[in-house]
Amino acid sequence: MFMMRFDMRAPATGAPARELYAAATEMAAWAETRGCVTAVLCEHHMSADGYLPAPLVLAAAMAARTATLPLSVAALPLPLYDPIRLAEEMAVLDILSGGRLFYVAAIGYLPAEYEMYGVDFRRRGRLADELLPLLLRAKTGEAFEHEGRRVQVTPTPLTPGGPTVFWGGGSPAAARRAGRHGIGFLAQSDSKELQVAYEEAARAAGHEPGMCMLNSPDKPTTVFVADDVDRAWDEVGPYLMHDVRSYAAWNEGNTDTASLSFARTAEQLRAERRSHQILAVDEAVELVRAGEVLQLHPLVGGLPPEIGWRYLTTVVEKVLPAAQRPA
Repeated sequence: MFMMRFDMRAPATGAPARELYAAATEMAAWAETRGCVTAVLCEHHMSADGYLPAPLVLAAAMAARTATLPLSVAALPLPLYDPIRLAEEMAVLDILSGGRLFYVAAIGYLPAEYEMYGVDFRRRGRLADELLPLLLRAKTGEAFEHEGRRVQVTPTPLTPGGPTVFWGGGSPAAARRAGRHGIGFLAQSDSKELQVAYEEAARAAGHEPGMCMLNSPDKPTTVFVADDVDRAWDEVGPYLMHDVRSYAAWNEGNTDTASLSFARTAEQLRAERRSHQILAVDEAVELVRAGEVLQLHPLVGGLPPEIGWRYLTTVVEKVLPAAQRPA
C-alpha cells in the first residue's frame, strides 16, 4: 500500500507549475485503482516556490477525476479562514467527492502567513479556540445562532455531521485543544506526553478519546523506490534537497518534528536514513509486508512529472505484486 503527498512546490529548478498540477490530478486518477490509500494535499502561503495555497481547489479537481480515492487536506491553518465560509466549501466538496475528504486543521507556524492575511500571529492559539467550535458546529449543516446572528450551512453535507476534522500539532496545547473539542489528534512527533495530554483533555470535557496518531521522527515521510538506488539519488537528490532546505528554513531549531531534516547535502540526507529515503525494491517490499504504508511524494521539489511517474510505476509494478506473494 502507498499514499501520495502533494505540496506543489514549483521552484525555478523544477518543472513548471502547470505541468505539476496536471500531473498531480493524473496521478490521483491513476493511483486510486493501484493500491493508493489516500492523497494528502498540504497548505502554505507566500512561498517563493509556489507551495500550494489553496488545497480545497486542488482537492475538488482530484475528486472530479476519481471515484473512490480518499483525499485529505493537511494541515489547514484555521486562524487564516472564515470558519463559516470554510464549512460551506467543505459541504460542497463532501457532496462532490461522495464523502471522501477529511481535514487536519492546525494553527500554523509561519508569521509571514499571518502578516499576509492581516491576522495577529501572537493570538493564533486563542483564535483557534474561538474558531474551531464554530467550524465543527457549522459543518454539520444544522441551524444555530452565533453572537446574535443566524447560521446554517447549505447544502447539507453528504456525511452525517459533516466531513471529519482532526486537529494537528506538536505541542501539549494542540493535543489538549483536540481533546477538548472531541476530535482526533495527529502529531508530527512520537511524544507520549502528547497522547496523555490529549486523552486527559478529552475525558475532562466529557469526550471519549478518538484517534491519536503519533509519528516517529525516524519514520520516512518522503519515500521513493528505485531499482538502482545510487542512480536515483543522483536524479532525485537535488529535488529532495530543495524540500529539505525549504522546510529547514521555516523550522530553525526544531528537532522534535517528524519529516524534518537539517542535512546540508544529499549525501548527508542519504546517510541519515530518516525523513527522506530512497528504498531498493526489496526494502520497500519488506515494509509493505510488515504493514507499513509507503509515503510517496512523487512531485517533490518540483520533480519533473516524467521522472516522478517512473518511480510511481516501480511501486505499482514491482513492489506491490511482490509484497502480495508469500515471503
